[in-house]
Amino acid sequence: MSLITLNNIFKDYINGEVITHALKGITLSIESKSFLSFIGPSGSGKTTLLNLIGCLDKPDRGTIHIEEQAVAGFDRKSAAMFRSRAIGFIFQNFNLIPVLTVYENIEYPLILAGNVPAAQRRERVLELLEKTGMSNQKDKFPSQISGGQKQRVSIARALVTNPKIVLADEPTANLDHDTAYKIISIMHEMKNTFQTTFIFSTHDPKIVNEAEQIYTLEDGSITGFRAGTGKEQL
Repeated sequence: MSLITLNNIFKDYINGEVITHALKGITLSIESKSFLSFIGPSGSGKTTLLNLIGCLDKPDRGTIHIEEQAVAGFDRKSAAMFRSRAIGFIFQNFNLIPVLTVYENIEYPLILAGNVPAAQRRERVLELLEKTGMSNQKDKFPSQISGGQKQRVSIARALVTNPKIVLADEPTANLDHDTAYKIISIMHEMKNTFQTTFIFSTHDPKIVNEAEQIYTLEDGSITGFRAGTGKEQL
């Protein structure tokens, strides 16, 4: 059974009298432990697709199953609970809380969960600080670290709740190419370590091939698929 299944997904947005057909009949299955990228120009539907998988929005038509649950039918509270348990997010602009330290930013989702003992929180945060190479920066604030370091913190924060899925929308857009490669490499290592499915979108052609599976979107439809050089040899 696939981890994520989308069947005939349509999504429209209405702005006054203008209707934008963001997704047009998307059907797709994603296996557990995938490392997958959606590529395509602005307006192709990449972010909309990530938002639907992330239970941040609902399709107008079609079904979405994650871990065999029909998530498109969730109400707002159920969607939020499911996201907190099963999905992590990595943002283009990092979205770190400026008044919290690196350590506290990573710990924050565990505090929100409300059911994780302090000792367990500390163990998990310290593990991810080490895995992302940020242990020596744990007491600094976001304003005191570089863009690449902020994205490392974002990765650690996304993984701290042990989600099945991590969604990353343009995770390297604000980074130079060398740093971007390092960030994708860390994501790949985390996928192998924690058996997490990573799904990201990118415009950067130099980063695209670091994915294992690459889907091209154009005008709300999937128009192509290929394996990237990051594809693991079986």
